[in-house]
Amino acid sequence: MSGLKSEAWLDKARSGGRASRTRHAWVPRVLSAGLLALIAGFLTAGPAGADAVRDNEWALGAVQAPDAWATSRGEGVTVAVLDSGVDAVHPDLVGQVTTGPDLVGGGARPGGPHWGVHGTAMAAIIAGHGHGAGGRDGVLGVAPAARILSVRVTLENDDPVRNLPADRQSAAGLKTGNPIEQGIRYAADHGAHVINMSFGEAATSSTRVAEIDTAVQYAIAHGVVLVASTGNDAQTSNEAEYPAAFPGVIAVAATDRAGLRASFSTHQWTTTVAAPGVGVVEARAGGGYLVGDGTSPAAALVSGVAALVRSRFPKLSPAQVRDVLERTAARPAAGYTEDVGWGVVQAAAALRMAATLAPEPAAPEPTAGRSHLLGDGGPPRVGLRALDVRQLIISLALLPLGGLCLTGAVLLVCLGRRRPSCSQNGAP
Repeated sequence: MSGLKSEAWLDKARSGGRASRTRHAWVPRVLSAGLLALIAGFLTAGPAGADAVRDNEWALGAVQAPDAWATSRGEGVTVAVLDSGVDAVHPDLVGQVTTGPDLVGGGARPGGPHWGVHGTAMAAIIAGHGHGAGGRDGVLGVAPAARILSVRVTLENDDPVRNLPADRQSAAGLKTGNPIEQGIRYAADHGAHVINMSFGEAATSSTRVAEIDTAVQYAIAHGVVLVASTGNDAQTSNEAEYPAAFPGVIAVAATDRAGLRASFSTHQWTTTVAAPGVGVVEARAGGGYLVGDGTSPAAALVSGVAALVRSRFPKLSPAQVRDVLERTAARPAAGYTEDVGWGVVQAAAALRMAATLAPEPAAPEPTAGRSHLLGDGGPPRVGLRALDVRQLIISLALLPLGGLCLTGAVLLVCLGRRRPSCSQNGAP
């Protein structure tokens, strides 16, 4: 799991304003006085700080979440957060999280510094319900009535176990196998309607990629919408990352407040849509809040929008949900671009369009015994059964007539050649 990378997030609350460095590039920013007051409010954990949290959730408006809540708040939908774990007792998530298996290991435990920081942030963006009287305080997610299924499949970026040599990983408690593949299958088999994957890596193993791709197609066939971040390496390698690059996965880029691609957001052919990824307010494991930058929060926002759609229209296929998000996004003037795909997702518009669709199967049923390349493997079926009987009878009946016509034409040609001309008989 050492190759997996989650988004670059700025742990302002925990580090007193010093941005923590991660494997993904992060962009230092000058914070406004208002945002500094927001962070100071986080530390107090009082009503004023909570109000500042809600007031600075600008990303919700950018994706039309408040406009969509009159139609859907994510009721009845489970979003699987495949990540580093989720703090199930955070005030903004309590009662909403089901904790699944830890598929990566490594020794980190709930409450520790290397467990659930990133995953809790993503879960709150998707489905935070706030706290206090009427839920007015704290983080409100895009789909505040949705449930979270937490499946731990990756380490925190700063977990020292991540960089251990291979011969020491087993002793440190890291599990063998392919946790991403296992996590996708677990989520699909345990009621997930949407899977959020705010992480990625460049393809390094064809076997590993094939395993995850097979799991992705398994989940899609079971009606699950899969969302992943495109990556934060635009200023370095800008490589396409998986699972965002798998067919059927909604790959999400990050935008700034102007709706333009964030400078760190990977721009590749994989990009499907975009969402805010700069200055996104997140819940912090153990209490408090974070201000995050990256394609990870962008993916979480899109997973929340997908949850709204699946809640209101549960029979739509994953392909239909993806199509709705693409067709209703606030797109750039140039149409599709690798920077932001089809544009920034718009929840209310997506719900309106979804209402016009007739549900389709999650995936076409495969034909038994048929290869995509070589047919069904049987001998070619050639014979009278392959012909129209009436056409066959008519063709046979016309054969003699055709023969007579041909014979007559030949005789006429021959006679014409043998008949003497007038000049040959001495005529003037």
